[in-house]
Amino acid sequence: MTAPWTARVLTLFPEMFPGPLGLSLAGKALERGDWALEAIDIRSFATDKHRTVDDTPFGGGPDMVMRPDVVDAALAQATQDGLAPAIYLTPRGQVLTQGLVKRLSAGPGLVVLCGRYEGLDERVIEARGLLEVSLGDFVLSGGEPAALALIDSCVRLLPGVMGAEETLDEESFEAGLLEYPHYTRPADWCGRQVPEVLMSGHHEKIRAWRRQKAEETTRLRRPDLWAVYQEHKARVGAKN
Repeated sequence: MTAPWTARVLTLFPEMFPGPLGLSLAGKALERGDWALEAIDIRSFATDKHRTVDDTPFGGGPDMVMRPDVVDAALAQATQDGLAPAIYLTPRGQVLTQGLVKRLSAGPGLVVLCGRYEGLDERVIEARGLLEVSLGDFVLSGGEPAALALIDSCVRLLPGVMGAEETLDEESFEAGLLEYPHYTRPADWCGRQVPEVLMSGHHEKIRAWRRQKAEETTRLRRPDLWAVYQEHKARVGAKN
C-alpha cells in the first residue's frame, strides 16, 4: 500500500498540531488517511537536563538562536526515511506561491522546521540544504502558524480532499489572475443587486464576465501579477 502524503513538523510546540488542520475538509481527509501528520518535539533532542534548545548568538544580540546540534538531530530523525523536501519557514525565504504549493503537494510530503527566537544557526541551513520559505513580508512569533498555512495549502490539492476538481481550476493564481467576485442569494441585499449576467443562464456570457472581472481585479490590486500575466499572454500570442 502506498504511503499517504505526509507532513512532518519539527516544533517546540507540538500541541499546536493538528489545530485547524484537524477540522473541515483537511480534518476529514486526515481521518480517512488521505494524508498524515506527524508533530515532532525539537526539545526531545536536547541533551542536557534542562532540555535547552537555544543559546546566545555569537557577535551579540538581544535574542536567542536555536542550537545547531539539537535541531540537526531532530532533522536527522525526521528525514531518515527520505521524506523531502525539508523546509525552514523564515521571513528571508522565497515567497510561497501556488506554483510551489503544487510541486510540494505532488510529492510524497514534506518536513517543516518551525523556527523560534531569533532564528536558526546558519550552519544547519547550509549543511542540510534546507529550502527557506516565507509566507510574505511580515514577521510571526514562530513558524507554527506559517506551517499550518503551508500544509493546508498543500493538503487541499490532494486527490479527493476538495471534491469537485473544477473548483480548484477557477481559484486565484491558477490562471495567473486573482479570482472573480462571487454572489449568492438573496439577489437583492440591502439595495445591492447581483449582476444581471450571473442570473441570465447564458454560460458563455458568464464565463466572459468572470474573466473580465478577474483581469480587472488583478490589474487594480496586484500590478505585479498583472505584468506577469500580460507577458505570458504576449508570449502565447507570439507562438500562435
